[in-house]
Amino acid sequence: MTTYSSARHHNETWVKDGYLLVDASPIDWAPLNNIMKYVTIRAGHFEINYGDAHFRRSDNGNSIRNALVGNYIMDAFTTEVGGEVYVRANGFMAMGGVTGGESRGMITNPQRRAPSFLTKIGYDKKFSDDFRFRLTGSTYATASSVSNTLFSGDRAGSRYYDVLQNTASTEAAQAWSGAIQPGMSNSIHSYVINPFVQFHGLEFFGNIERARGRAATETANRTWNQNVGEVVYRFLPDQRLYVAARYNTVKGQLTVGTPDVSVKRSQIGGGWFLTPNLLTKVEYVNQKYLDFPTTDIRNGGKFKGFMVEGVVAF
Repeated sequence: MTTYSSARHHNETWVKDGYLLVDASPIDWAPLNNIMKYVTIRAGHFEINYGDAHFRRSDNGNSIRNALVGNYIMDAFTTEVGGEVYVRANGFMAMGGVTGGESRGMITNPQRRAPSFLTKIGYDKKFSDDFRFRLTGSTYATASSVSNTLFSGDRAGSRYYDVLQNTASTEAAQAWSGAIQPGMSNSIHSYVINPFVQFHGLEFFGNIERARGRAATETANRTWNQNVGEVVYRFLPDQRLYVAARYNTVKGQLTVGTPDVSVKRSQIGGGWFLTPNLLTKVEYVNQKYLDFPTTDIRNGGKFKGFMVEGVVAF
């Protein structure tokens, strides 16, 4: 179980998730023991395993896995109630899962609810201490939801406080400033491909993503595409220092029948691990909004500047 003390959006103590993970047979029976050498089962309320970027993002309780300060412009993260089954062998992995399609286990409006289906396949191999290769593909699909939060499930909020907001904004109500939440809250079909290569201290991670869906008030689907490339170089003994750069673009329709808009973000920075669980990060970010309607505050908008972040993880 994971509990948060407080967040920018949720200013109270609350439970993020709680689940059961089974990777050994509860019955000492040879056939089951052999199966469970390759199978893992997760059931409960958990952070769904869509894509690999959620392993590298800043969560409300832990930012140490994110080499930079901000998360992606379209941040795929949510928790749902359901189950996932994994099969792993010789570096290959396959996963299938079913959830209730919502971040909460509510039973109201059953006619608007449908299960969400998750799949993930991949290959992850560490060929030596200096070379690792990983490639995964993930899908997420739900036909109907009361409030699907695949791209709006972040409770902590953006690190870029109040950028491109009006004077009435608050830190809690406009918690995701600088991000794009495509508003596909009713139905969504999304897939993402994530390559990862590590050679000595050099890492490359990619995110090629496409999401198609609609809000409850829409009668047709919209499409959003996101591409991310990130490079990290870790050096010095124990790789305590690193430099990092990320380029992130998204493009899609704000509403059905309107022209595509796009957002482009460049990030460059680095970090210093003072201890294994204490990290200081510095980032320079430059973000631009293109082709937004003239009635949108983000029309012609841009922001840039430095961010400094301290992280404690335990």
